[in-house]
Amino acid sequence: MSRICDLTGKAALTGNNVSHSNVKTKRKFYPNLQTKRFYIPEEDRWIMLKVSTSAIKTINKKGITAVIDKFIKKGSI
Repeated sequence: MSRICDLTGKAALTGNNVSHSNVKTKRKFYPNLQTKRFYIPEEDRWIMLKVSTSAIKTINKKGITAVIDKFIKKGSI
């Protein structure tokens, strides 16, 4: 199961854990992804998306169809 947002395309970033003695070891920063169902009234159906919490906030503000149309136009989907 990939850790990529279905709408925004956010994925894991790499970085370092830095200890007190300044020893660096590789680590990953994962996006905050949630699996959520959304209702599309135009199509009268539910869809399940794995989206980041920032995308959920955008969907709550603008609506699912407007957000999907925006990301299709942008080329993210």
